[in-house]
Amino acid sequence: MAHIESGGGGRKTSLELNLVPFIDLMSVLITFLLITAVWSQVSMIQIGSSIYGQKSADSTPQKTPDIEVVLKVDVRANGYVVTVGKEVTQIPLTAKDYDDAQLLQVLQSAKAKYPNKLDGAIAMTDSLPYEQLIHAMDNYLKAGFPQISVLTGGPN
Repeated sequence: MAHIESGGGGRKTSLELNLVPFIDLMSVLITFLLITAVWSQVSMIQIGSSIYGQKSADSTPQKTPDIEVVLKVDVRANGYVVTVGKEVTQIPLTAKDYDDAQLLQVLQSAKAKYPNKLDGAIAMTDSLPYEQLIHAMDNYLKAGFPQISVLTGGPN
């Protein structure tokens, strides 16, 4: 493997260093490291999902009807379509642009109806200006819905 020659005064010293055992040791250590890394990650997931490995009935979050209500704004070329639960509200374009004031009013009435709801979704096609997505997000925040999801692929 490695070969060192040093000489002086007519005599030569040759030393060969065998690296095979060192490579074997490194391969075993790397394998051990990879295996323990996976097990430590699995144990972290188990600890995070329950306390001391036991789940109690009190640890499950209670869902209220407000949280389960679907709140979605579809930004379309002809205006907004707001879905609150089973109610669908069409907000057509005004003479100039999208009617953000009416969207804010609909979202505020949804917040008054479902005060514990914090999330909502926005769907928009890629062909529309990005500015309309920002306007819809701003209206969500003004109405009191801080958790906003943007759905890709446009409105269904």
